[in-house]
Amino acid sequence: MLLGDGSPTRHLRLLTGHEVEVKLIAMETEVIPNYQAPIEVKELKPPLLRRQVWLTCNTQTLAWAESWWNNTEANLHLKNKEQPIWKSLTQGRSELFREVDGLALVNAKWLETEFDEKGPFWSRHYRFFRNNKELTVIREVFNPKLELWLGSTPRVDPEIS
Repeated sequence: MLLGDGSPTRHLRLLTGHEVEVKLIAMETEVIPNYQAPIEVKELKPPLLRRQVWLTCNTQTLAWAESWWNNTEANLHLKNKEQPIWKSLTQGRSELFREVDGLALVNAKWLETEFDEKGPFWSRHYRFFRNNKELTVIREVFNPKLELWLGSTPRVDPEIS
């Protein structure tokens, strides 16, 4: 799930047997990227748009995701704001390349509240490229409830142990 280059929304649907619902939290212009944004966001041409969503299957929130886009690219590719990004980008069957740039363990009370689980939570961030051009940077944080389908995974911060 963390290292794969397939669609996490497709994986969630296959794992749970339920369609993935995208619940839009926010989609707004971001003049200066948040200091916690992946460094790769600086490679996108401003002005930027930041989109944040919850990914749910049935009644379970299984992931939180955020993405950064050049405003023009966002308007071109994100016509349906409630649709998973993968679906939006592959409708024309055009070639995409995904590069996973980093993995992390994330602690956040708001994630604990929504996931109804204690952190830390596994996270990854990656970029999509089309025609050798960076298209978007995406960060995803996964609910440990996925271990029901995937098996358990140690979530101990390596710096602590």
